[in-house]
Amino acid sequence: MFDLDQPLLDLPKPEAYARLVDQAAALMQGESDPIACAANLCALVYHQLPDLNWCGFYLFDGRELVVGPFQGRPACVRIALDRGVCGAAARTRLTQVVADVHAFPGHIACDPASRSEIVVPLVRQGGLVGVWDVDSPLPGRFGDADRVGMEALCRAWLEATGAGPLPPS
Repeated sequence: MFDLDQPLLDLPKPEAYARLVDQAAALMQGESDPIACAANLCALVYHQLPDLNWCGFYLFDGRELVVGPFQGRPACVRIALDRGVCGAAARTRLTQVVADVHAFPGHIACDPASRSEIVVPLVRQGGLVGVWDVDSPLPGRFGDADRVGMEALCRAWLEATGAGPLPPS
C-alpha cells in the first residue's frame, strides 16, 4: 500500500500534503463507510504530520456539531454553530486558519495545550456534513499550504465516502 515509516517531515509542505492525500486515497480505496474512512484518516494525519495534538471530525446532526472519529485527548462532545472555530467554519462554510486560538472570540478550549487550529467545513451538494478540525500546541502552526492540503484531504474523504448531509435526528 504505502510506507507509513517514510517521514513527511523533511518535505516541502505542498509535496508532503500531496503524498498524504495519496496515502489517504489508498487507505480509503474500496471503503465507502464514512466513519471507517474518517477513523483511518484521523490516524494517518495524526501520525504523519508533525506538531499536532488533536485532529478529527465533528459531524453535523442537523442542529449542532457532534464529535466523531479523532486522535488526541478527549474532546468536547457537542459544539453549537455559533461557538468556536469549528462553529465558525460550519456557519460560514469557509476554512478557518487561526494562528492564536486564545485571540479567537468564543474559542472553546477542549485542550488547553492547543495554540493554533485549522478547521475545514465538510460540504456536499450544499449541505453541511461536518467539519475537519486540527489543533497544534505551536502558535502559528498552520498557513496557506496547510489550508490547501487539508482541503484536499477533506475532498478525498468526501469523494471516497459519498458522505452526504446527515439527516436531522
